[in-house]
Amino acid sequence: MTLSSHTLTLDEEAKISARRIFSLIANELQQVEIEFERQARSNVQVIAYLADYLRKSGGKRVRPALTILSNYAVGGEGNRYNSIRMATVMEFLHTATLVHDDIIDKADTRRNRSTVNALYGNETAVLLGDWLYMSAFETSLAERSLPILDILTSVTRKMTEGELLQLTLLSHADVSEAQYLDVLRRKTAYLFSASCEIGAILGGATEAQQTALRDYGLNLGTAFQLIDDLLDFTSSEAALGKAAGADLLGGKVTLPLIYLRESDPSTLKLIQQVLSERSYQSVSQQHLLDALAQTNALERARAIADEYAENARAALECLPDSDYCDSLRSLPTYVLNRDR
Repeated sequence: MTLSSHTLTLDEEAKISARRIFSLIANELQQVEIEFERQARSNVQVIAYLADYLRKSGGKRVRPALTILSNYAVGGEGNRYNSIRMATVMEFLHTATLVHDDIIDKADTRRNRSTVNALYGNETAVLLGDWLYMSAFETSLAERSLPILDILTSVTRKMTEGELLQLTLLSHADVSEAQYLDVLRRKTAYLFSASCEIGAILGGATEAQQTALRDYGLNLGTAFQLIDDLLDFTSSEAALGKAAGADLLGGKVTLPLIYLRESDPSTLKLIQQVLSERSYQSVSQQHLLDALAQTNALERARAIADEYAENARAALECLPDSDYCDSLRSLPTYVLNRDR
């Protein structure tokens, strides 16, 4: 049996790609878990417990992987501990955004586990998210690097801006593609970009290499979130670890619905109905899925994700050939073909 697209499902290809990528830095990612546990320690018992609960919730650890791979791809293997420490910082920042997102979205589950806000209330969750942010910055100070602190400050500001912009667009059925992509970049893609650029700085990258990895991360992060938004329509609740079709119920109009509205303006009323009722009672989820299929809206959104993934690969042309660079080139395939 050959490992080709003719014999493997997209999910199987993604799993094979993930194994190949993450096995290369398996030891480093295990050290990230240890470092996460170390950084999450606190003499305040409730913080220590909740931080460990979040760590055990797992996750793809894509952002730490990007920091380590970017560091090694520019020759930074001798700076192993620093890259692991900063990779953990990136995961702390990501985890903080998830905690705050769950509060705003009133989410009860993530990764098939109860959210912190569902278990202990919004007040506790807000403070825990703040603690994670501050802990990440405290750890990053050990690098004594103003460029790294500038990147972290900038990305944190952009993520906050993205959340605020998204709030202003909630329940607006007429969100434009430009508005959608602006929020997406701020909330997701810039953290991917920062993860790569910080890895490059730690590895002693040239200016051209640093720029290349920054651009790679921005394009990869955009493709990643585009696929996330597609999966909300096409994947199952079991695979996602949360309710499928939840984005629209939460007031978020994503790219497939924007393309649906453009292709068939009459569907604007359907989208508005779901946004108004916050349920699929009057307009069934299947009805929307059928409309998306008939207008090729999902295929159009997928094509945009493909373009960003290809732009990510192209950004790596100035990097020297290595197993680490090959893994970075393979990551877009994993991102495009995953089912969760």
